[in-house]
Amino acid sequence: MECSLTARDRVGLQDFVLLDAYTSETAFLDNLRKRFHENLIYTYIGTLLVSVNPYKELGIYTKKQMDVYMGVNFFELPPHIFALADNVYRTMISETNNHFILISGESGAGKTEASKKILQFYAVSCPSTRLLDNVRDRLLLSNPVLEAFGNAKTLKNDNSSRFGKYMDIQQKALFSNVFCKGAAVGGHILSYLLEKSRVVHQNHGERNFHVFYQLVEGGEDDLLRWLGLQRSCQNYRCLVKGDCAKVTSINDKNDWKTVRKALSIIEFSESDIEHLFAIIASVLHLGNVQFDANIRGYASLSNSNELHWLSKLLGIQTHVLQEGLTHRKIEAKAEEVLSPFTTEHAIYARDALAKAIYGRTFNWLVNKINESLANKDSSRKTVIGLLDIYGFEVFHVNSFEQFCINYCNEKLQQLFIQLTLKSEQEEYEMEGIEWEPVPYFNNKIICDLVEEKHRGIISVLDEECLRPGEATDLTFLEKLEETLNGHPHFVTHKLADQKTRKTLERGDFRLLHYAGEVTYSVKGFLDKNNDLLYRNIKDVMRQSQNNIIKLCFPKTEPDTKRRPETVATQFKSSLAGLTDILMSKEPWYVRCVKPNSGKQPGRFDDVMVRHQVKYLGLMEHLRVRRAGFAYRRRYEVFLQRYKPLCPDTWPNWKGTAAEGVQRLVKHLGYKPDEYKMGRTKIFIRHPRTLFATEDAFDVCKHQLVSFVSTPLLSATRIETCWRATANWNLPACMDNSEYLAFVRQNYLTRLKDNLPKSILQRNAWLTAPPIMQEASRLLQKMYIRLMVRQYIRGISAQRKAQVLSHMEANSVSVSNLSDNFLILHIACDDVKQKGDLVLQCDYLFEALTRLSVVTNNKNLVKIVQGSVRFDIQPGREGFVDFKSGSESMVYRAKNGHLMVVSREMREIN
Repeated sequence: MECSLTARDRVGLQDFVLLDAYTSETAFLDNLRKRFHENLIYTYIGTLLVSVNPYKELGIYTKKQMDVYMGVNFFELPPHIFALADNVYRTMISETNNHFILISGESGAGKTEASKKILQFYAVSCPSTRLLDNVRDRLLLSNPVLEAFGNAKTLKNDNSSRFGKYMDIQQKALFSNVFCKGAAVGGHILSYLLEKSRVVHQNHGERNFHVFYQLVEGGEDDLLRWLGLQRSCQNYRCLVKGDCAKVTSINDKNDWKTVRKALSIIEFSESDIEHLFAIIASVLHLGNVQFDANIRGYASLSNSNELHWLSKLLGIQTHVLQEGLTHRKIEAKAEEVLSPFTTEHAIYARDALAKAIYGRTFNWLVNKINESLANKDSSRKTVIGLLDIYGFEVFHVNSFEQFCINYCNEKLQQLFIQLTLKSEQEEYEMEGIEWEPVPYFNNKIICDLVEEKHRGIISVLDEECLRPGEATDLTFLEKLEETLNGHPHFVTHKLADQKTRKTLERGDFRLLHYAGEVTYSVKGFLDKNNDLLYRNIKDVMRQSQNNIIKLCFPKTEPDTKRRPETVATQFKSSLAGLTDILMSKEPWYVRCVKPNSGKQPGRFDDVMVRHQVKYLGLMEHLRVRRAGFAYRRRYEVFLQRYKPLCPDTWPNWKGTAAEGVQRLVKHLGYKPDEYKMGRTKIFIRHPRTLFATEDAFDVCKHQLVSFVSTPLLSATRIETCWRATANWNLPACMDNSEYLAFVRQNYLTRLKDNLPKSILQRNAWLTAPPIMQEASRLLQKMYIRLMVRQYIRGISAQRKAQVLSHMEANSVSVSNLSDNFLILHIACDDVKQKGDLVLQCDYLFEALTRLSVVTNNKNLVKIVQGSVRFDIQPGREGFVDFKSGSESMVYRAKNGHLMVVSREMREIN
């Protein structure tokens, strides 16, 4: 943090905690926008990292950058994902406890990329041995495999994660001499709520999961022949429903090669890989199975070709498959009766089977990767968890998936505020600082609305799914209206007032989330929550000879008449388990922000970003982090940085760090209400107090540099002179004379071949050896004069007239100090032209006299005191501030003004 305080006006604040107007959303956005346009995509809120997706390569993730951030204190360098990863890693090693990093944000904000960068950092920072390298490679290569099977192109993101992922990176302490380092020795992955419905349906402009397109586009010819596939996505219904099979930003062929290689390194056997590809192909064939209605109105297969390939790939007899897809087995008293499907029911059964095959295969895949990452050593290991979870989703039509995703975000927001408040309160208590209560929105009321027993939305949904009779999506909505009537965060068309009713369809309900209102359509809620697969189809799958399908549909699976848990209840239980996992670890946060919806680099959409700032809870977190004090640092760190500001603490302080800080702040004139002294840290209430301290430190640095460098430069020059005079009376050495002649000739030859081509390159002059420096200076002046003369002679009369017409000086401003600066104010209406000229002239009086004579204007020159305004270009202004000081200098001030300091006062009469 401290490293950027001097540049805060140019690039914004690196830590939002230092915002003076920390309750202002506008000030927050201004700081974020300013940094984004400078390609500074990371900003802190305390230890929370805000990341804005740049949609372009920035070159900030190299091995060199990793080395820079490795082992450095958190606030010593500019904000970066590597700084957070390193701080988590070092804290885990020093405190030997477990940590987790929660990465959240909307689709396309860069969550998956952030997770990859953290993994890559840990892969590089850990010690290297053959065993550890194997673990590292498996951890890294699990990503492309899970992305292939769990990611897809959506309207908002070409590589959107369609499942939640929590990964534990198991670390074990390794001791080397006196150092202790952690090494990644294993891992474990938990997945949440895979969007299985995407297998059978995609919205316009979206794709199915990547792996299908990778197989069709990148699979070897022999493999495709064996799988019965053709090299065209247009031949498969489940790949073209979104009318977006080809995406320019995705190279399916290359991605297929990466996945194929990764499967081998993660130690999938050739048999497993073969059966896995067979399952992917079988889903494609199953999606092409079509039904016609026979003369009795029941479903029959349109053709047998797809069924043939399904039979081959799954290892199930054709007639068994056909019966399972067109009939349902009903138990009537002591016998079983086959009931034929209608076409509509057959399509439902086909889609349910496709979703079940893919969903269970995905779970098998995750378990298989976990087997590869498992560490058999039973000794104690610490853990760093990575949670890459879906962000808050609001679409034109929001269904059951968005309801579950947004419920997940509500739970994580609740956990986020609890843990943040808890950590803040604990720090204040440890430091003996009085805690000041922070107002914030507690979203428990919304979580209870969704998950409360008997009255929550999930309970009502389950009740409708399980009750006898004809339950429909609309009866579910009616039950919700009856149960939740009057709830402040729930409204439907029936319960709404006249104005709100116009924005709701009869089949909608609206929840007021912490992030804002979301309207859900109940269509499909019951089917998606049930996620039923007929028992006879399960029996069919148990006959499969495919080893993976055997594991996914085991014969030992309970074949009870009781319905399994609904999807919503399973998800609710998974979230409860995830919450328990996270509560047992120390939290760190990465909040990813999407700057615009068009994925365009350099474009910052204020409305869109403001919405994300709200639903990511960034303002809430900032208010909690401020909690009365904007800045806190350990006494040792604060004293080490600012001790030059007090004569008592500089250069060395003999007492304790706390006593030194107390002496320092007293010397700086801190008021009692501006700071508090804790047990190990100083707490500063307002950013402006810190900024004033930093400004004083900036001036002090310049003075110290001048004090140290002046004697050094003088001594160096004196030494050069006496060494030269010591050799005056010595005879010339023939070897030296010949060598010097060679140096002269060589330099002149090289100079001839490297002369500047134009006056604009006049500073690109070949560096001269010491013996030729004087001659080089003379030659450079002569050559510049020659180029200027040639340039002037080359200007046509017409062009001269054009330039003169645009360069008519209105006035000239100079200060009353001896600074040799003048501002030439130019009249110019063309917005493409540059504005006024700020010039430095060694012969100021002569130049001013000449300008007055040429323009025949005795009142041309204006002498000013303090500050001069000038036009940088039409419509954009700047300022030059003049003041006197102990030493001449020119620099840009914190307010953006050009500051000119002259050594002594000399008024112009």
